[in-house]
Amino acid sequence: MENKDNLLGLESEIIKVLSNIYDPEIPVDIYSLGLIYEVNVDDDNNVEIVMTLTAPNCPVADNLVEEVRSGIAAIKGVKSSKVELTFDPPWDKDMMSEEAQLDLGLM
Repeated sequence: MENKDNLLGLESEIIKVLSNIYDPEIPVDIYSLGLIYEVNVDDDNNVEIVMTLTAPNCPVADNLVEEVRSGIAAIKGVKSSKVELTFDPPWDKDMMSEEAQLDLGLM
């Protein structure tokens, strides 16, 4: 049970970090935008993030992916971090949280 609690605490810390990384073109964090498809933490605290971008030709794609990877790697207890970029399924505004949609005047 303790390991499960540790994983939940680590996942909470990961979400906090992701919620403080902002898309450079939209004033909303990448977690609320729905750019994070998966947060996977194994028993050894290796973290894999599966994410997308608002557009495949995003000019800051490499920087954003590295910001996510390094932000996760800096969390105490994380052994390694890996970010997989995918465009399947493609992102659309319906993936945003209700709060993000309200902030952007889409609701």
